[in-house]
Amino acid sequence: MISTSIRGILLATLLLMATLTRATVRLPRLVGDNMVLQRDTPLPIWGWAAPGERVRISFQGRTYRAPATDATGRWRITLPPLPAGGPYGLTVKGRNTIRLRNILVGDVWLAAGQSNMEWPLQGDVLDFRPEIAAATYPRIRLLTVAKATASSPRAGFKSAGWQECSPQTVGSFSAVAYFFGRRLHRQYQVPIGLISAVWGGTDAESWVSPAALRTLPGYQEKALQLEQQPNRINERLDDYAARRQAWRGSPASRDQGRLPDGRTWADTTFHPPTWATMPVPGAWEVNSPLRSFDGPVWFRREVGLTPEEARQPAGLSLGRIDDQDSTWVNGQLVGQTAGPDRHRHYVVPAGLLQPGRNVITVRVLDTGGEGGFVGGPDSVQLTTATRRLSLAGEWQYQPAYDPAGVPQSPFPNGAQAEPAAIYNAMIAPLLPYALKGIIWYQGENNAPRAYQYRTLFPALIQDWRTRWGQGDLPFLFVQLAGFMPDQAQPADYEWAELREAQLRTLAVPHTGMAVALDLGDPNDIHPRNKQPVGERLALAARRVAYQDSGVVHSGPLLQDMRVQGNTVRLRFSQTGGGLVLKDATGPYLRGFALAGADRKFVWAQGRLEGQELVLYSDQVATPVAVRYAWGNSPFPNLYNTEDLPASPFRTDDWPGLTVNR
Repeated sequence: MISTSIRGILLATLLLMATLTRATVRLPRLVGDNMVLQRDTPLPIWGWAAPGERVRISFQGRTYRAPATDATGRWRITLPPLPAGGPYGLTVKGRNTIRLRNILVGDVWLAAGQSNMEWPLQGDVLDFRPEIAAATYPRIRLLTVAKATASSPRAGFKSAGWQECSPQTVGSFSAVAYFFGRRLHRQYQVPIGLISAVWGGTDAESWVSPAALRTLPGYQEKALQLEQQPNRINERLDDYAARRQAWRGSPASRDQGRLPDGRTWADTTFHPPTWATMPVPGAWEVNSPLRSFDGPVWFRREVGLTPEEARQPAGLSLGRIDDQDSTWVNGQLVGQTAGPDRHRHYVVPAGLLQPGRNVITVRVLDTGGEGGFVGGPDSVQLTTATRRLSLAGEWQYQPAYDPAGVPQSPFPNGAQAEPAAIYNAMIAPLLPYALKGIIWYQGENNAPRAYQYRTLFPALIQDWRTRWGQGDLPFLFVQLAGFMPDQAQPADYEWAELREAQLRTLAVPHTGMAVALDLGDPNDIHPRNKQPVGERLALAARRVAYQDSGVVHSGPLLQDMRVQGNTVRLRFSQTGGGLVLKDATGPYLRGFALAGADRKFVWAQGRLEGQELVLYSDQVATPVAVRYAWGNSPFPNLYNTEDLPASPFRTDDWPGLTVNR
């Protein structure tokens, strides 16, 4: 017989279960505590409930009702425009009640793109420690969209939700987006909401909608495939995950570097019999047969030291490593670090080094990306008491297991490389949240197809504007920073052509571009000086989105060219207080090249005459074309007095790297 107390517990449990069953109103991650709503525009709020359920919102003393939900359970209520302010509370009621708190009304910006937009503030960004310590801005709110892919547009996404900007939350957030938002917050004294939807190493076509794919040359077949197989990506990823799980449980996945007798490949008594070599620094997906290998690889290098050097402590620097490392010296672990953005500096204690032969071993675990040592040429070295030994050069290496036995992904470049895959999972779920505008930093991956980017990038902008339905939504982007070395003489470069495609995109209404040529690093695709990038985007926002006509928001842009005899005269827009040359003292005007009808470019001489730049060359009797900063990492010579650099440009459209066409 059931006791009265037990019967009461069962009844309470049943009542609770019934209540939970009826508690059907749900909200997207965008709609929650700490969110920022876009000021001065209608505000769509949406969610899900039981089919036929009626939902209402109470906000600012008024109640708003949604029509009965449709068969899918989705509902939507549009709140009227509001001025900046808050914090406010908001209540959503159906069969259950959701109360949201600490809501602000201000300006909401979406930050999207690849790794240079993704790069976090704590990722060794210039002055990141004091910047993080000072980042107490409770009226700036941050939301990060988790990385995901899908074959068809999704309704939701994973996220920790909106967070107040603080030293505890800002470190892992996009540095460029933070510096951009902070500048606008200081300028206009309104709340700022920043949504980060970013993924390093991605192509622009992964960010467009399936509908837009149908309009792009070369993508119609892919668009049709997505329509016919709406779950293709997820199904293939699930199958791959099952095969990987089975492999992990098999002997084939054992790390061969951990020997049966307890030693490892780091032991000085171990002698690699047939290990191959590869240059260090260098990524193994570039410099070895391991072009698609994600997993652990062991590296070894021997160094000879004098007795005096062996008696003293030493410093071991390995630069940046993608992604994680464990490092031994003479068989003793001296350090471990995770993260491709962190520089490795380890102390080798006195007594560990030996006169003569010393063995340095590094086990590198790559979880995706290039894999290996990815720092500059001077980043790998051993510093003893008396000298600095470069460790750059050939290192022996061996994968921890046979790469041929590892199940291969159905997407060799990752599912994120599939056209529309990122849009479907990371952008579509943001619709129709009202925005002030979008900032974008991407293009590195599309550089080998720069001519295609001329149409692909404007198509992406129009696609997003169409999906949001907010007219010509301001769209601001970063022109690629300098990366990789240049040749001694004028030449053709993929990155120059990609920058040109970005420059041409300024013809799209309500766009703005931040030139970052002078902020790059020839040895690092991820330059660390992110603050000027964000602030230059903010200048573009002030002009394009906030209609501040008094701000100089751009460096000089070529306006026209006139040929007079053997000289060329160039005029520019966006000159601000005037043109400035950073270096006009050498035999040539750095960065500028001229060509005649023979299409052979040579370095030019030149000078400023008022607001015109005059160029000439003894080798070009009748100039036909001019190029400026046409390279990977050219010297940025031309600025305005506001210290904003000119965009690279050319006046010709002659075939160069025809692979891009």
